[in-house]
Order: sequence, then C-alpha cells, then structure tokens
Amino acid sequence: MILENKLGINTAAELARAEEGISKRKAAEMFESGFLDTLEAGTFSSLAAIHRYLFCEIYGFAGKVRDVDLAKGGFRFASVLYLAAALESIEKMPQRTFEEIIEKYVETNVAHPFREGNGRSARIWLNLILKKELRMVVDWSRVDKDGYLAAMERSPVADADVKKLLRAALTDEIDDRGVYMRGIDASYHYEGYNVYRTEELKSES
Repeated sequence: MILENKLGINTAAELARAEEGISKRKAAEMFESGFLDTLEAGTFSSLAAIHRYLFCEIYGFAGKVRDVDLAKGGFRFASVLYLAAALESIEKMPQRTFEEIIEKYVETNVAHPFREGNGRSARIWLNLILKKELRMVVDWSRVDKDGYLAAMERSPVADADVKKLLRAALTDEIDDRGVYMRGIDASYHYEGYNVYRTEELKSES
C-alpha cells in the first residue's frame, strides 16, 4: 500500500526516494537553522514538531497522532484507543538519568504515535533530551544497524541491550555538525534509506 502523499507519487520506490531526499534535507535544515534549540526536550509536542518539520512537504499527517492501528513483524504498537493516554503517561516519565531517558525512548517507540517516520523522528528527539539533561548525544554512526534493530525489538520486555548499545555510542560533541549529519544518515540507514547523504543535501535548504 502506498501512503497518500502530497507529491502525487503512486509507486513505493519513487516515494521512498523522494521521502528520503526531502526529509534528509529538512533534517539538515533543522540543525542549521537552530530549530531544535527552540524545542522543549522530552515533550510530545517537541516530538510532533520534529516529525512535522521532517515530513510536512510529503505527508498530510505530518506531526499528527495516527488514527489507525499499526503492527510490525508481529508486534502490535499501542492501540489507537489508548494512544492518547499512553503519550500523556510517557511525557510524565522522568528523564534525569541515562537509564530513565532510554526507558522513555523505548516507551515512545512502543507507542509509535505517527503513521510513518516514527524511528527517524524519535532518534532526533532522544538526542534532544540527552543533550539537555546530560550534555551528551548518541553518535548514531557508531551504532550497528543489526545490533540496534535487534535490541529495539527486545526492548519492550528487556531494555538492557539497547541501553548498553547506546551508552557505548555517547559523545560530548553535542553541537558538532558532522556528528549530527552522519547520525541522520545512520538513522535513515536503519530504515533502509541509503540513496542520499545528508551533508550533500543541506546546501539546498
């Protein structure tokens, strides 16, 4: 099924390529413009703002809570019936320590509030929290794709692996352009998007 989009695209391959190029350019713009520094770390409104910024040129649902149930690989994400309550509870979760922040991130992944683009938005959002609370960020280019995906798959029942994996990739280069741009490329690589390099798209913003 091809998601309804603003571009009038009706083939999966063409939509994937357009989505990658446009949203990576927006991700670069988000960093260069200072937009991320205007957001309140850890709130759902900040996560929605990131999602809207990335995908507003592509999807009408950008930044909006989904109204359909979602499942992936046999795992069902939070039901639409309980999604609003789940997001409210997640926002109230503490975020003082690394462990608390990752637990909040894991629960946000379980909620999966958007129709598409959850992981890519949430990884930016996670670094926003880590930057504010710990003056650290995850260097996603140092996080192995297979290891990360396996750890995230296990995380709803056991989050020790994802905590260990992400802790090992922490850096204090919180405002480094290269760390951010490479991190966006890695984040998209986890989802199978590998056509464009974010660093090469930023000049188009």
